[in-house]
Amino acid sequence: MIQAVIFDWAGTMVDYGCFAPLNVFMEVFRRKEIAITIEEARAPMGLLKRDHIREILRMERVAGLWLARYGQLPQEMDIDELYADFEPMMLAVVHEYAEPISGSLALVDRLRQAGIRIGSTTGYTAEMMAIVTVEAKKRGYAPDHVVTPNDVPAGRPYPWMMYENAAALNVYPTYNMIKVGDTVSDIQEGVNARAWTVGVIQGGSELGMSEEEVAACDPQQLLMRMAAVAETFRAHGAHYVIDTIGELDTLLPLINERLLKGDRP
Repeated sequence: MIQAVIFDWAGTMVDYGCFAPLNVFMEVFRRKEIAITIEEARAPMGLLKRDHIREILRMERVAGLWLARYGQLPQEMDIDELYADFEPMMLAVVHEYAEPISGSLALVDRLRQAGIRIGSTTGYTAEMMAIVTVEAKKRGYAPDHVVTPNDVPAGRPYPWMMYENAAALNVYPTYNMIKVGDTVSDIQEGVNARAWTVGVIQGGSELGMSEEEVAACDPQQLLMRMAAVAETFRAHGAHYVIDTIGELDTLLPLINERLLKGDRP
């Protein structure tokens, strides 16, 4: 039976729309006179932030802009310089983006009442999470265990943060856990850990809309955009996709029934 749920942070449990890292990524590239798009900034979301910068620089269009501006393709030292700008900017604003997403706190209460442990993984560094966890706790969210990429050999899509949660929460095998996230790297992390993996659409980076934008969006257009996100998650191996985080526990009876039948993720 499911014993633990491992949540992502920004875009899944806090920071509706995952805007904190997005805005900083856009700014650090702007300072280098490279105009990346919102889609390019969001595409690697969920990775360790230094890895995120590397992936943006690997994009053909961005690499071409860099070559045109600096006369050579991006180098490792360029990643170092961009990250050196990124980290202090992120540390300065991340406390403003720790508001729990609607439905997340009530969900955690229901899961705990059912005896389910709450873990977490993230693309934020330990230093960033030291700020986010304090601010989220003030607002009512405090998982039982927090793992950052600094605690393991490598971050997403590797499963090491999931394994650290499993050990700390005393859950084995990993098919007794659910991983929930809003990015492709979240899905890959859960699949690689052999856990049941759930993608969440609204509030997430893949959808990339604020709560106000979702409310104001034409319903048919919103459905089309959400369907595209769901297709992306499933293409990367998600076992389930939910519209909002508050729906997660409706999956528990379904997954537990599958486990009893011998199904494994």
